[in-house]
Amino acid sequence: MLEGVSIQNKTKAKLPSLPFLAIKNDILGKAYTLSIAFVTPPQSRRINRTYRGKDNPTNILSFPLTKDSGELILCPSVIKKEAPDFDRTFRDFMLFLTIHGLLHLKGLDHGKKMENLEKKYEVKYTTHTKIKNK
Repeated sequence: MLEGVSIQNKTKAKLPSLPFLAIKNDILGKAYTLSIAFVTPPQSRRINRTYRGKDNPTNILSFPLTKDSGELILCPSVIKKEAPDFDRTFRDFMLFLTIHGLLHLKGLDHGKKMENLEKKYEVKYTTHTKIKNK
C-alpha cells in the first residue's frame, strides 16, 4: 500500500505503471484514502449490475465511501479492448480513466468542466511519465 492508496490486482493482467499516488494527491488531496481494485470482466459485470443495473462489464466504476475516501474499480480487459476505439494505448486509456474516476470521486459530473480537468491532468501525467521514463 502506498500512503493513501491501496491497490489490489484480482486479475492476471500485467498492468501499466502509472503514478496513482501522485494523481490521487493532485486531484483529491493527500488526506484522501483511495482503494483501487483491478477486476475481471465477470467481476466488473456483477458489480455494474448490482450498483448500476447494467448487465455488462464496464471499464471503470467510482464509489465514494466517505467525504475523504473512495474506491475505483477498473477492468483491464475491457480497458484494453476499448482503448483503440478512443485512439489510445492501453496505458494512456487507463491513465485517462483513472483521472476520470477520481474527478467523479471529487464530485464532478460529466460536462465541460470535467472535460477540461481531464485534459489538464492527462497532459500533466502523460508528459510526467514520458519525461520520467527517458
